[in-house]
Amino acid sequence: MTTCFTWPRLVTLLGITATLMLGACKSDTSSTVTPTTATVTGITCGATTFSTTAVSGAAYTGTATVPYTGGSGVVAYAAQTAIASTGVTGLSATLQAGTLASGAGNLIYSISGTPSASGTAIFALTFGGQSCSLSLPVSAPGSTTTTTTDCSTATTRAAKVACAADAFLATLTTAQKATVQLALTKANAIKWSNLPGGVTIRNGLEFSTLTAVQLAAAKAVIAAAAGTTANEGYDEFLQINAADDVLATKAGSGYSSGKYIIAFLGTPSATGTWMLQFGGHHYAQNITYNAGAVASSTPSHQGVEPKTWTTGTTTYAPLNTEHDAMIAMLASLSSAQLAAAKLSTTFSDVLLGPNKDGQFPATKLGLAVSTLTAAQKLLVLAAIKPWTQDVDDATGTAMLAIYEKELDATYIAYSGNAALTSNADYVRIDGPSVWVEFVCQSGVVYQNEIHYHTVYRDHTRDYNGL
Repeated sequence: MTTCFTWPRLVTLLGITATLMLGACKSDTSSTVTPTTATVTGITCGATTFSTTAVSGAAYTGTATVPYTGGSGVVAYAAQTAIASTGVTGLSATLQAGTLASGAGNLIYSISGTPSASGTAIFALTFGGQSCSLSLPVSAPGSTTTTTTDCSTATTRAAKVACAADAFLATLTTAQKATVQLALTKANAIKWSNLPGGVTIRNGLEFSTLTAVQLAAAKAVIAAAAGTTANEGYDEFLQINAADDVLATKAGSGYSSGKYIIAFLGTPSATGTWMLQFGGHHYAQNITYNAGAVASSTPSHQGVEPKTWTTGTTTYAPLNTEHDAMIAMLASLSSAQLAAAKLSTTFSDVLLGPNKDGQFPATKLGLAVSTLTAAQKLLVLAAIKPWTQDVDDATGTAMLAIYEKELDATYIAYSGNAALTSNADYVRIDGPSVWVEFVCQSGVVYQNEIHYHTVYRDHTRDYNGL
């Protein structure tokens, strides 16, 4: 208010009419906006921190801290009306008034009520043009897995992931702990796959065997380890995981989001060496921590079928960013450059998928990035970037910087159609360190469509050199 009254004096000095300045002053004081006026690029419900644990039949009062990315600017927003829980009923969540950050920040929801049963209370959150489902685990009375661990004060990413891993382990039985935590050996590290099959071809515990509390704790580990960019990182993981339920609806029980796994190789630690594995059909992450930092974030495999689908009013296309970035890179090439980049080999799948460890081609093929223009080099870097964004943001940024320095010693190559629209259309980027492949395949379940397979490896860092 004080600022508004001083503006007319400034108007006179600047030669601007008082009427205009008064109008600007009134606009300046109206800084509180509705959540629909503020915009964000993503809300990460799976990375939510709850202030306390809910128990069936007991009155609950707590808060949920929900991370968001891509805040449109520093503006205040008003509280929302209460959102009633589904699944486990009896609870409501209300967005507290706050100030939107320019970039990443947190939304705070107040949750209260009395849970009607044990299980999961689900809240459909909408803010700034984005939506997600918030899941609050509700324990049965007398449960020994009701302790909430706050990992928000961890000072490093490795410490935060280790804290979340310890919290998850605390929810497990002795038998479950023995299954999820294995020795850090090469034989265990390379046991991952892009195929359906659950733990028959992977390490660890299947999601389907976990209680609601345990599953929420497992996903908290994954969220802590993953990137926060919309449609990448944890968001991409959730979408590809959900795609298996889409396949199950069409093809039956061979597919399920419940067949995904989580495993620890070695002992989770803020300073020691250990590996986090998570994934399932069309998804695999192998992240190694050492001395308080991420030492390796590869191999990493993502695929998706169907490549796009709609649930309710939301359309999902988790690998479209990768697809479009590769197309943009190839589309920038001249006819002569395309001819130099084209391979004579036909590819039915990625070359270095599971069980192809260390089998990088001895000779780099295709078009040398050193021959490209500065603008074309930026498109190569942009094509690499989505894969680096699947791990935590700081690690992804650091790895992309390494690959940028190595661009002039990097090659790009493709086979089939450069538009990446048909079966066996293929593209790869091969540098001193980075290796990324993207291939189109005929659908397995959706046979009239193509679907995607991708792999991201590092020549020197896969499995942290195991």
